[in-house]
Amino acid sequence: MKMTSIKMKRKLEERFNREEWQTHFDRDQDTFRIEWKESKQGVTISLPGVISKWEDRKEEALDEIENHIKEALKIMNEEQNLEGKEANIFPVIRSGSFPTESKSGERLIYTDHTAETRIYYALDLGKSYRLIDAKMLKQENWEEERVKEVAMFNIRSRSTEMKSEEVAGNTFYFLSTKDGYDASRILNEALLEEMAGKVEGELAVGVPHQDVLIFVDVKNKTGYDILAQMMMQFFAEGQIPITSLPFLYEDKKLEPIFILAQNKPKDKE
Repeated sequence: MKMTSIKMKRKLEERFNREEWQTHFDRDQDTFRIEWKESKQGVTISLPGVISKWEDRKEEALDEIENHIKEALKIMNEEQNLEGKEANIFPVIRSGSFPTESKSGERLIYTDHTAETRIYYALDLGKSYRLIDAKMLKQENWEEERVKEVAMFNIRSRSTEMKSEEVAGNTFYFLSTKDGYDASRILNEALLEEMAGKVEGELAVGVPHQDVLIFVDVKNKTGYDILAQMMMQFFAEGQIPITSLPFLYEDKKLEPIFILAQNKPKDKE
């Protein structure tokens, strides 16, 4: 029998049925949220992504997701500090529609990035992380700029090893270390410039979800078609989706592009 979002919602409700937690199902966004009743801090997951994992590994996949979420919820309920943890502060990419306040009403620290994306800042806690908010900075007398500089320095130190694949004359590069910050590598300007110097056609960049960064050396129209399909698929399957729109990287700028059959970017001469 086909797994649906409603059926998955019921499975998750059984697993997170504790008096101190509450759950919410958002039918429009197709998401499920588990949060502490008192603080409203919690975790929101994309149900299509969970269903995809369940179809591959059934209850084992749900066991893994349950463990990650319970660990994250536990950490959220603990007091966190930044001092002495500079090496654990990283930027995370989220969609432009991602909230700018925590569920408890605290202003999250963020930077505008593109029309589709925004940069938030996270304190890595090992198995989970916590987005940094204004309250955390105030408690330790930190300036926002300090958090941002430290985060950008740290992301540049992360591995940029990629796998590549030739498809219909176009080269696709995939960076997916599963360390939670794969999409964040899009902020590594040296990496973007390196890829721009390597391509023969146009450089397209994609961050469909948190755990992948895609570069494409687009040499023909078929390359755009394949990229559009890939972005939609990855976006639907990702645990933390970001954007299904790819970007063109040119003159050190990222511009979102709509790829339509009748209106694709022209091939370079």
